[in-house]
Amino acid sequence: MAGPSARLRNATSRGIAAAVAGAALTACGPAGDGGPETTPLPDRAPTASPAPTAAPTALVLRWRTLGGIAGLGEPGGLPDFSLYGDGRAVTAERGALREYRLRPEALRRLLDEARAAGLDRSRTAGDHRIPDALTLEFVMGGARVRIAQPEAAPGDPAVRFRKRLDPRAWPDGDQAAPPRPYVPRRVAVLTGEDPAPDARPWPLPALGGGERLGGAACRVYTGADAGKAASLARTAKPADRWRSRGGTYSVRFRPLLPDETTCRDLARP
Repeated sequence: MAGPSARLRNATSRGIAAAVAGAALTACGPAGDGGPETTPLPDRAPTASPAPTAAPTALVLRWRTLGGIAGLGEPGGLPDFSLYGDGRAVTAERGALREYRLRPEALRRLLDEARAAGLDRSRTAGDHRIPDALTLEFVMGGARVRIAQPEAAPGDPAVRFRKRLDPRAWPDGDQAAPPRPYVPRRVAVLTGEDPAPDARPWPLPALGGGERLGGAACRVYTGADAGKAASLARTAKPADRWRSRGGTYSVRFRPLLPDETTCRDLARP
């Protein structure tokens, strides 16, 4: 069984550190040729709902891909899409986090469509016993919808609805601001002991302490230290080892999303 350091290296190779780096860079344009076709949200929702009243940082809708050979969805992984009460949407696109913002009326219509697709009622579909099968998961309020092998169920309302949650296809008129890189206010650093003779000195408060998360030690940097951690992620290489208070460590970086404040939030199912 792989130890904590090996798991950290594997997770890093799946691009979590790149997500922080992308968030710290200047804006890059949305996907070019081959991107999704723009599809306006309907003018009239299937069912009427009041104007959004959720707190600005309250999560109202999320989807992510779990499982597969790569073991997606392990503690500390990034969801594919998160939507908040103020209309912000944060997506993981090609290893970088992007922030979009819906107008209130567009947010209301999108949430009504999500309810019409059944995302506000918990259910499971497909055969979850298949090894390494991908699972599509939606979270809406207290409801959780999980669909194993979504590629085998293209007619499922939730699978069809996922196309609505690609902000690159949202019309400009539905958006309150242009897309931009997501800049986290907090950055988690996950570490595992990994002796190396050429370790670099760690320039932030000491590594190695904090909460345990998936076999790693996790601590959250805030304020100016969060900005320094994001800058460090932009230049650090997966193979880098860091020296801190007498130990050497492998490190991966994880930006915290608006609904996340502690390492415990990264372990939520």
